[in-house]
Amino acid sequence: MIGILGGMGPKSTGPFIDNVVEQCQKIYGATYDIDFPHMMIYSCPTPFYIDRPINHEEMAKTIINGAKKLETTGVDFIAIPCNTAHLYFSKLKESISVPILNMIDETIKEIPINTRKVALLATAPTIQSGLYEQTFSLNDVEYVHKNSWQTCVNQIISAVKSGEISDGAQLWSKLCWELNEAVDTAILACTDLNIVSHQIPNDNNITIVDSSDCLARAVVNKYLSLSNPS
Repeated sequence: MIGILGGMGPKSTGPFIDNVVEQCQKIYGATYDIDFPHMMIYSCPTPFYIDRPINHEEMAKTIINGAKKLETTGVDFIAIPCNTAHLYFSKLKESISVPILNMIDETIKEIPINTRKVALLATAPTIQSGLYEQTFSLNDVEYVHKNSWQTCVNQIISAVKSGEISDGAQLWSKLCWELNEAVDTAILACTDLNIVSHQIPNDNNITIVDSSDCLARAVVNKYLSLSNPS
């Protein structure tokens, strides 16, 4: 049974589950209801505010408690579709006995090898943590970051959380054009952005590496490896 610790943010959990279902269809041809995996989904509200610094102690405590609740349901492994939550990945691993997929690691695996300039679209805490940047330098990839991009990302996340999806979509379209002029790859490292990111302007050549897609594929592959070890 797959464990999904969601709720970060609340609107991103449903699309992630849909993504896992779609990956089941793509990866192993799931067709009938019985073909799909057992999933236990816990939407865990966290003390995250886009306009305030994170209280890391409270955030870690909330996420760990959520993981522990999932563990008691008998899940075989856990996926957390939230990049920011991975700031506490080591503490999470120490707190429960079931495996946890690492969203950051799964995303890094899928960065195209021909990438030369990359942008990271994420919450400010994820950017500041350096979870991705070290990998960029090791692979001779230039990391490009602009404060104006971060401001736009923050505004999109706020719009999604408040239900102003059309406003978020307009901001996303503007951001895509700016990215297209500066980088060849953008990593979508915040699941709230998935609500608007399917709208890519025509003639935009940027490659989007979506961390949510990467994790969904990893979830299905992990499920298959446990269901059929051969």
